[in-house]
Amino acid sequence: MPLRFGDNVSTAETDYGTVLLDERAGTYWELNPTATLVVRTLLDGGEETDAAAALAREFDVDRAQARLDVETLVRELRNSGLAS
Repeated sequence: MPLRFGDNVSTAETDYGTVLLDERAGTYWELNPTATLVVRTLLDGGEETDAAAALAREFDVDRAQARLDVETLVRELRNSGLAS
């Protein structure tokens, strides 16, 4: 399932990753470069498997660990109400 941020979420890329602003709650989330790669892949229409492959390739991580990291990030973004 594709990742989409809610209308109440603003994003800004920085030198250190991506910052998310939940305008409804007034809270900021900072994504490190690995999380930024995952989110960018998913927002561009990629699947979680694509994001895990990109993570493993770019950061030389084990594919199983990359898959787990992607699943965890997506779950946390959805549980927080930032993404659907």
